[in-house]
Amino acid sequence: MEKIEVVIASGNEHKVKEYRDILEPLGIKVSSLKDENIVLDVEENGKDFAENSMIKARAVKRFTNKIVLADDSGLCINALDGFPGIYSARFMEGHPYEEKHLAILEMLKDKEDKSAYFICAMSIIIDGEEYKLQGRVDGKIVSPKSKGNGFGYDPIFLPSGEELTFGEMDEEKKNKISHRGRASAELINFFSKL
Repeated sequence: MEKIEVVIASGNEHKVKEYRDILEPLGIKVSSLKDENIVLDVEENGKDFAENSMIKARAVKRFTNKIVLADDSGLCINALDGFPGIYSARFMEGHPYEEKHLAILEMLKDKEDKSAYFICAMSIIIDGEEYKLQGRVDGKIVSPKSKGNGFGYDPIFLPSGEELTFGEMDEEKKNKISHRGRASAELINFFSKL
């Protein structure tokens, strides 16, 4: 069987490394946009994570015959009608996450419902066939215990049934139960059947 080669539709080297860690043990060769000399700025104008990840996958697929994998993920807060949702990365762009956390806590201060969830939607294109996978983890928004703990919204997200926020958890535990971890488990299952 020929080696499976996957291009990750992201300029984020941290994300590409995560996918290498997940897929290379399966014998899958992973490359980044940079490795493939693909330079493009994709307008993510979908109405949800699944649409945005497919928009990215389709844009990259035009430049390669390899399998393309894209994802889009973010935090959705129920009392704020799913906000920041698909705008998770763009909310208060240019501001440090500590300021974003404070803004979200301020928006929630009069709300009883602090429930929230993280979603990771993955899109895969193989020979013109499109596939979608998704991982979700439920929890609630809490005040961060200490500054600079974890990445993004991790310090203010407490997963259901856990005592530590994503920001306080060790990487291995977080990767098992996180939205990306759950979507990645689906991904491993998907590729092991190819």
